Amino acid sequence: MKVTTTAIQNGHFEDKYGKRGEQFSPNGMPTYSIPLEITDAPEGTKSFALVLEDKDAVGAAGYVWVHWLVANLHRTSLPENDSISATDYVQGRNSWSGKLGGLSAEEASFYGGMAPPNADHRYELYVYALDCDLDLQAGFGFNELHFAMQGHILEQAYLVGVYKL
Repeated sequence: MKVTTTAIQNGHFEDKYGKRGEQFSPNGMPTYSIPLEITDAPEGTKSFALVLEDKDAVGAAGYVWVHWLVANLHRTSLPENDSISATDYVQGRNSWSGKLGGLSAEEASFYGGMAPPNADHRYELYVYALDCDLDLQAGFGFNELHFAMQGHILEQAYLVGVYKL
């Protein structure tokens, strides 16, 4: 299985998917989500799950920053900015909800863009092919997703890109 995105050019995420973009929540969270394409999914795939995370955030925030969680995805292609209006998959809670405090549950449950505070950061996208749909509700957490996926992962794909300070 493979995941690709046109959001990464020469190893770097384009500005529009993060803090130098033009679309933000009322509290300042970048909300313009990346496009992606999944190919060569294994036989028996019933759904996909996505995790977009920033492990470099540990130095600034003290923990891995979760930017996007998706479960029960049945498509293999997401156009850019799909997170803001999609209703055919379930989105989890991102780490922006804790930083901005006043985010509504809906705002915290979609793509929260890249905004490295201290240096260039690497952003990692994991795509999991699953043999089922997961019993998760909108706003689910990182751990909930990983526990629900246990025993159901057929294959995973990975990509990484840098967003400049």
